[in-house]
Amino acid sequence: MGALPKSSVTDRRLKNERGAALLLSLWALFLLSAMVISWALEINSRVLLSGNANRALEAEAMACSGAEIALHPAVKPGSPLLRGGMGGKKFDARITGEAGRMNLNFLLAGENPVKLELLRKYLEIKGVDLNERDHMIDCLLDWVDADNLEHLNGAEEGPGYKPPNKPLAKIEEVRKVRGWEEFTSTADWDADFTLDTASGLIEPVWASRDVLLSLPGMTEPFVDQFLALRRGPDGIEGTEDDAVFKNLDEVLVALGYASQQVKQQLSGLIGFGDPTIRVVSVGQSGEVTRTVRMVVRKAGNAIQLRSWKEL
Repeated sequence: MGALPKSSVTDRRLKNERGAALLLSLWALFLLSAMVISWALEINSRVLLSGNANRALEAEAMACSGAEIALHPAVKPGSPLLRGGMGGKKFDARITGEAGRMNLNFLLAGENPVKLELLRKYLEIKGVDLNERDHMIDCLLDWVDADNLEHLNGAEEGPGYKPPNKPLAKIEEVRKVRGWEEFTSTADWDADFTLDTASGLIEPVWASRDVLLSLPGMTEPFVDQFLALRRGPDGIEGTEDDAVFKNLDEVLVALGYASQQVKQQLSGLIGFGDPTIRVVSVGQSGEVTRTVRMVVRKAGNAIQLRSWKEL
């Protein structure tokens, strides 16, 4: 068979070269498109991240604004000034009395049986069994007392464990106390505890249901009745129509108690007018929220910051 004409070979070679060039061009176009798409996605991602960062900053600013308003001497719990905002950005602040919580240093000081019974009752309400309650309280006493004498069910210094033998400095310190590991692993375990109140006495106007039930002489029907009265007609805590109780006698009347014995039992445990408040302010910008919590002593124009935390 004869050889192909020279012109046919040249044409085929040109076609192959053109095909290769076309494939190379398509491959280059594909790479360029991928780079453009990747660049566009990166730009979009940066825009989204920048937008989220801006909204987070705006939400934090709104939360701080609500907290600042709450600190004003003229602003009281339930005030409409605690809620506001504009242009998709808003804040919602709440003021509560810190004395509604149990001051652990107050309850542990002096190992007063009446005060310790209050803590023991609270743990019982929280579902802690008898032996575990005794262990937790004795270990807590060993943690804060000034000596190295171990309580019956407690724990003093040992391998990997060393109580500081001084009052609690922060609530989070309870996590380190032997016997409290399981209790402090639950959500909001510290909701009813504080170290910041001035007197240590519990203020029933702000106390939770569990704290109220821990007080001597309290029963569920009486506590529920008191809570209903305390919330006022709208049934919501921390609003302007909440009932105001100025002293123990008014609380006992609201509870339906006329017993002098109950009054004597409560007299060393509850009080009124503690200047320590807790402010929780939630700021929002779009779908982003930020929360600021402050505990302060608020007496007239004097403000003393006890703790600050962004949640």
